[in-house]
Amino acid sequence: MAKHLENKKKVNKNENQVNKKSNKKKIFIGIIMFILIVLIIASCIYIYKYFADTKNSQETSEILSKIEVDEEEITDETTERMLQVKKLQEENKDVVGWLEIPDTNISYPVLQGDDNEYYMTHDYKKKYTIDGSLFLDKDYDFKKPSSNLLIYGHNNRGHDTMFAHLLDYKDEEFYKKHPIIRFTTEKEDAEYEIISVFESRVYYKSEKNVFRYYYFVDAKNEKEYNEYVENALDASLYDTGKTAEYGDQLITLSTCAFHTEDGRFAVVARKIEK
Repeated sequence: MAKHLENKKKVNKNENQVNKKSNKKKIFIGIIMFILIVLIIASCIYIYKYFADTKNSQETSEILSKIEVDEEEITDETTERMLQVKKLQEENKDVVGWLEIPDTNISYPVLQGDDNEYYMTHDYKKKYTIDGSLFLDKDYDFKKPSSNLLIYGHNNRGHDTMFAHLLDYKDEEFYKKHPIIRFTTEKEDAEYEIISVFESRVYYKSEKNVFRYYYFVDAKNEKEYNEYVENALDASLYDTGKTAEYGDQLITLSTCAFHTEDGRFAVVARKIEK
């Protein structure tokens, strides 16, 4: 009898161990399934946002074709593009112009906010988007005007929008085919010839004698202006054969790059006087 009870205890003990192992296995499988479900949901959200943002950015680049203007208002001094920019300003007073690099997909409105943060994540309709907008540095003053139109734009990996294709200028052949930047405001329709293309990064405050191009908006004097131009030419990946002189209006396009930590890529051009 005692032996029978002992065997029964052993059987019960073994069954309990089996049940515990089974429960642990079920819990483990449950955790794995939960993680997979979360990952699937997160992936779906990401894919949805990716295509939604890409679609929004593509639609933004095409809005000019949908803006109708009075053809009688078009003159040698007032182009259709200038009138279209003026129409956009009726929707959002922060619109300061339209930037285009002919024969590329870079063709977007340029915004200027009270800070350099808001339009990093909002479009010209002030709707949230991960691609943001092209935006002019908050310190640029059109009334003066300032020396350098410093325009920022995202280069989001996997997104074929905003300044993603600005890095195509690493290739000198691409530059030769696209040497001109067009920037249009409600007051002028101007072209800029590229003088420099270079890689950079955000420098630490402790670093000395470095080219912080992203601080240059308005030259205090001729020396400061010339230093900017000389530094841009020295940093250029190749010689464009072009330069700028004190008094020339400059435009600098800036975006993120991934050749180094906090990398940046910039294209500098000077206004062609007609």
